[in-house]
Amino acid sequence: AIGLVQLLPLGSAGIPAGVLDHSASSALSIDPFATRRFVVRLTICLVFFSAFLVFVQSRDRVKRVVFVLITFGTLMAFFGIIQRLANPEAIYGLRPTPQAIPFGSYVNQHHFASLMVMISGLAISILVGSAVKPDKKPLLYIAIVMMGLAIVFTSSRGGMLSYLGVIGFILIARSLFLRRAPKTMSGDERVGARRLFSALAAGAALLILGLGLIIFLGAGDGLMRGIGLSDTSGDVTSGRSHFWWVAVQIFLANPAIGTGLDTFGVAFTEFDTRIGMYRVEQVHNDYLQALTDAGIFGFLFVASFVVLLFQRSLRLISKAEDNFSRAVLAGALAGCFGAMIHSFFDFPLRTTSNGFVFLLLAALATTAIPAAVGSKGVQKNPSGQ
Repeated sequence: AIGLVQLLPLGSAGIPAGVLDHSASSALSIDPFATRRFVVRLTICLVFFSAFLVFVQSRDRVKRVVFVLITFGTLMAFFGIIQRLANPEAIYGLRPTPQAIPFGSYVNQHHFASLMVMISGLAISILVGSAVKPDKKPLLYIAIVMMGLAIVFTSSRGGMLSYLGVIGFILIARSLFLRRAPKTMSGDERVGARRLFSALAAGAALLILGLGLIIFLGAGDGLMRGIGLSDTSGDVTSGRSHFWWVAVQIFLANPAIGTGLDTFGVAFTEFDTRIGMYRVEQVHNDYLQALTDAGIFGFLFVASFVVLLFQRSLRLISKAEDNFSRAVLAGALAGCFGAMIHSFFDFPLRTTSNGFVFLLLAALATTAIPAAVGSKGVQKNPSGQ
């Protein structure tokens, strides 16, 4: 809606008549073409989000989506690691990407890390939540290790930080639920609570194994950069502090509805104080970019979405009647949480594929998953039916 308002001819072209062969645009957006294109992308995302909410309602469909997501993430992680070990300059060793550092099928390795973070949330939550049979747990361990290794291999500091945020969110959510609802839990769930320590021990073992594989495969430098111990550039923010300062200036000059959706690259040139040293198209902080592109109203819409997402998802988690439903809801919300953390330091959701995965997880996190027939968590009515 904001984008459509920004396309209205309510502004001033600011160019004297006769300077151009054609009349200049008088839209509120300083780059109407970029805004129009972004509105189209948002509309497609809205259609995808709505369709998923409508069609993925049954327990069987949720299971299929979770299975496909985790399998896809594991395969992408495996091929990405192979690509990095074989030929780090080309996508899958075939297509070079000058002036970019690819990983897997992504031109931007940091955005690949965000994809792994989002999907890892599901896998870790299902493992910690005892939502699969024991014979399938080794497959989850493999998936988690592969995606964790891929995150480290990307050398993305934002990716590693958001990955830790996902793990912490899942463990905290799990422990809080066990404390708040011990009387409503079945006997099997109480046994699962006593096994929480075992799950944490298994997680520590996975961490040790992962670190060993990282060192063995030669990704130690990436790990050091990820934790901030090998940055020799003198600027730990890699130029982001300057981008953020410029973003604040743009917002202060256009506080109501911003300069136009997806117009930061154009607005940046007016406020840049480094004489064109950088060619920047994104703020590298999606919350600040919401302020620059759409003003205070756009930021309020983003904040409202986040609040509604967490409110509904946490309410469903507290009411979930079985381990699987609870694990999927918590894992999907954790994946969204990880993307939100990464969005403080980058723009992962502006990669369309990541945006789709985020919306898919947001839909899973807010869908009331029906309990399995005959589940011990389902209460019978007084007639016993």
